[in-house]
Amino acid sequence: MIASLALHLALLLLFAPLMQGVITKTKAWFGGRVGAPLLQPYFDLARLWRKGVVLSRTTTWVFLAGPVVALVVPVSASLLLPFGALAAPISFEGDLILFVYLFGLSRFFTATAALDTGSSFEGMGAAREVTFSCLAEPTVLFALLVLARISGGLSLNTLFGDHLLAAWHSGAGASLSLILVCLFVVLLVENSRIPFDDPNTHLELTMIHEVMVLDHSGPALGMVLYGAALKMMVLGALLVRLALPWQTGWWVSDAALFLAGLFCVAILIGVVESTMARLRLVRVPQVLIGTSLLSIFALVLVLR
Repeated sequence: MIASLALHLALLLLFAPLMQGVITKTKAWFGGRVGAPLLQPYFDLARLWRKGVVLSRTTTWVFLAGPVVALVVPVSASLLLPFGALAAPISFEGDLILFVYLFGLSRFFTATAALDTGSSFEGMGAAREVTFSCLAEPTVLFALLVLARISGGLSLNTLFGDHLLAAWHSGAGASLSLILVCLFVVLLVENSRIPFDDPNTHLELTMIHEVMVLDHSGPALGMVLYGAALKMMVLGALLVRLALPWQTGWWVSDAALFLAGLFCVAILIGVVESTMARLRLVRVPQVLIGTSLLSIFALVLVLR
């Protein structure tokens, strides 16, 4: 148990920022540039954690609670989720509901911290963030229901167990393909990536997630960025296990396969961001409703 927990946390805490570096390198390659070093996210985090914190006189403890919760939640959620063929350290029936709503808790505190500044600009970003996330949650829940129907269990360890390989070759392959696409869209939405949001934007009227953390600085901003990297890795783990359901039985090779799958997800995100333009805000709800309908259709297919 202790060894499994240590391995789980080591993979999460050490390699999560590297996904951001892979995305940046992929985008730089598409643009014909060298780009920032692959380890630049680590350098940025170290720089932020060495700086001081500037706090507005209008803020309360809620403002500082936002970054802390944004960092703790992905770590807690990861303990419920298998990393590839490596089983989750904590597992119980119905933990999939806790997994989904842990991120809802993080979103609540992040949005509340933005509102705590008293800025209408940050309030606008919080409203957009909450709206898009509300539209993305049904997709995740229906996708997990599809897996629950296929596996016959309600634990994430069971949902992402070794039966997935056989499921791909059975009649459930079509449903798994649909939810794989839907979960990739959710990954882009929840991590504020193009075509739904641009993490590098400086256009005030188009910012969504970034606008909520404009008043954070120093270690608090470092916790926000690190928490975002952890969240991307945790949600990416869902895709990796679905797309690569193999296991070798040896933890070293299983961990290597999991990390290779994560870096492939990061490359795919970089390709999407390099080849697509950002959607108009009014189009985002339409896309998210479409993914919800696709996930419902996938559930109907496995219920036949």
